[in-house]
Amino acid sequence: MTFFGRILSSVMKGTRGLNRFTAKGVGQLHDDIHAAADAVMSTTGEVSSVIYAEHLLNLIEKSDDEDLTGFFVDLAKRYDIDTEELARHVDNYATLQSADNLETIRSSAEPKWIELFRRLNTTPNGTYRLVELRERVRSLNNPELKTFDFGLLRLFKYWFNPSFLILESISWETPANILEKIIQYEAVHEINSWDDLRARLAPSDRQCFAFFHPLVPNDPLIFVEVALCKGIPKSIQKIIKLDREEVAKEEINTAVFYSISNCHSGLAGISFGNFLIKRVAKSLKQDIPELDHFVTLSPLPGFKKWLGKQHPSTFTRCVNDECGEEELRTVAIQYLTESNRDDGMPNDSVTRFHIGNGAILEDIVLNADVSEKGLSQSFGVMVNYLYDLDVVEENHELFVKNKAVPISKKIKAYQS
Repeated sequence: MTFFGRILSSVMKGTRGLNRFTAKGVGQLHDDIHAAADAVMSTTGEVSSVIYAEHLLNLIEKSDDEDLTGFFVDLAKRYDIDTEELARHVDNYATLQSADNLETIRSSAEPKWIELFRRLNTTPNGTYRLVELRERVRSLNNPELKTFDFGLLRLFKYWFNPSFLILESISWETPANILEKIIQYEAVHEINSWDDLRARLAPSDRQCFAFFHPLVPNDPLIFVEVALCKGIPKSIQKIIKLDREEVAKEEINTAVFYSISNCHSGLAGISFGNFLIKRVAKSLKQDIPELDHFVTLSPLPGFKKWLGKQHPSTFTRCVNDECGEEELRTVAIQYLTESNRDDGMPNDSVTRFHIGNGAILEDIVLNADVSEKGLSQSFGVMVNYLYDLDVVEENHELFVKNKAVPISKKIKAYQS
């Protein structure tokens, strides 16, 4: 059994053990959701706490949107910060700066409903269900629920710390329930069939890696698809083509990250991708020492919309197939390197991700995605971001300081 398999088995055994508990002897399970929440907050027994929390989670998941909103609004009122108590604790700390007084400030400065979520997390599959709950909260787009969105995110950043994550290779031999999730969650280049998936997983020059969490063992958190190539490919259609010749291992010198998919919108705001790419790159380098380039072939999801606003005449020429390559490449570089945002960050979300990870803008690739989606979002333009493992951390630090997009000699040559 693999290391991941042992963790999965252990988690499943623990879940089955918790499921053997019954409500016998722990008091009434209230059908009223507010009373059920009070029961979770007031109980002190370990077993009864899990049972009450499981019951409350069931009630929350059965609630319609209106009732769920009402529950959270009421929860915020009844289990908010006691500001008078907090003020007293601050005064006490000002008088005596002891560890105990500091701890009372920390405890009283946190809304009491945070503890409710901690208790819900102890239930069987509670972590996964809370991720789904945050996804639902975010979908309601209600300003009154923003505080719960942020509160859950804060907890998730602890619970999904990168040190807890398990990197697993996804292959054609991976269990079918996981493969089905890969098909479902693929967000960049749609997987249309099992044959399509097989073409991305079975060949020796195609690989896929995913992060898992021990508390969510049957569901990937994020995954990246990798093409092992000779040189840097210029077409995504050639990478994901079903019928093609495999690249011999001795000819491989480039790893191309061509699709990265976050699997749960309930985990939005947690940076899994930067850790994933770097760990995968290092793992591939160990297996194939001849690899000397780690690049992406990335989409430009906001380019067409930006072009219509900033350069309407070029946009019109692109729509009419009258735009020259040099002009298209020039405006693409401007889109990627000159910010129109108030925060000074790159215009493109994918650029913000990769440059924020320490990559550099390596090349603009025209006619790289001639699919309907590629043409509709970027007129077929894609981007290579280069990950140089020797300087990736330095690049990250520089970007955090100055927000400038580092560019390659090739991009500089286009600009001259």
